[in-house]
Formats: sequence, structure tokens, C-alpha cells
Amino acid sequence: MTRTHTTIDSPYGPLTLVATGAELSGLYMTEQRHRPPEETFGAPGDPDDAPFAAAIRQLGAYFAGELTAFDLPLHLDGTPFQRRVWDALCRIPYGETWTYGQLADRIGQPTASRAVGLANGKNPVGIIVPCHRVVGSTGSLTGYGGGLDRKRRLLDFESRTFSRDLA
Repeated sequence: MTRTHTTIDSPYGPLTLVATGAELSGLYMTEQRHRPPEETFGAPGDPDDAPFAAAIRQLGAYFAGELTAFDLPLHLDGTPFQRRVWDALCRIPYGETWTYGQLADRIGQPTASRAVGLANGKNPVGIIVPCHRVVGSTGSLTGYGGGLDRKRRLLDFESRTFSRDLA
């Protein structure tokens, strides 16, 4: 399948969106820990084409505090274990956090919190697959491919928006 990419601005810096065919297969931040080499992103794509247009629209609504769950066609390359972790990440409610242990429990492997952490760190579609919602066992902010400052800002943003919506 053909891979294409486009870059958009966000409150968290530029985001590179990568598509495999008509499915989103990557969302990468600058200086992201597991960011693949740029040459793997494919040719520049038209932001008005699928899946970029829908991703850009939904990301805009998310950053405006109007969207709490994404509905995009995703193509996630990873091991079966990684894909199970990434699927479970999508079930963490907006404005909430789970620990790595809770995530391991949710996928039926309660002793695999370290492996869950490694899979979490390899998530190719940050923000949309909300790996930023996973914290350490004490609630501490630990590891985030986009950097702990971005993780803190994303969690603060969701917490404020969630609290505002409850009021």
C-alpha cells in the first residue's frame, strides 16, 4: 500500500500524519522517541484527501475541547500483543488515567505491566490512540514518547475540559 504524509500545526507543536492507503497509520510529534525515519512516511499527501481530512477535522475538534473520542480508520502495524494494548488504550475514558497495571489487567495479562509499558511507548498514533492517559502505579507521570511536558499538558487539557463539561 502507498504511504503518504502531511504535517499540521497543533497546540503541542507540529504533528506529522501518515496514511497507509486510506487509513491513518501514524501521528508523530517532533522529537518523539520512537519516531520513524522521515523517508518511511512516503510522499507528501493532500490534506483534503482521506484519511487526512477527517483526522485534521477531528484533531481540531479535540483541541477545541469539543471531541472526546476519535472515529478514524486506523492501520496500526505492530505485534498482536501491541495491537491488543493499543486497542485497550482507546477504551480509557477521556479525562481519566489508568496505570500500566490496570491496562495489563484489562488485556488479561496482569503480570505484564512492563511489556504493556513498552507496547504503549511504541504506539504509532499518539493522541488519537491515547497513550498519554497511562501513568505509573502511584499516579506519577512516567515515560511518554512525545515527552513528559506534552503528556502533562495533554492530561491537564483533558482534565480541565472534562471538569468544565461536568459543571
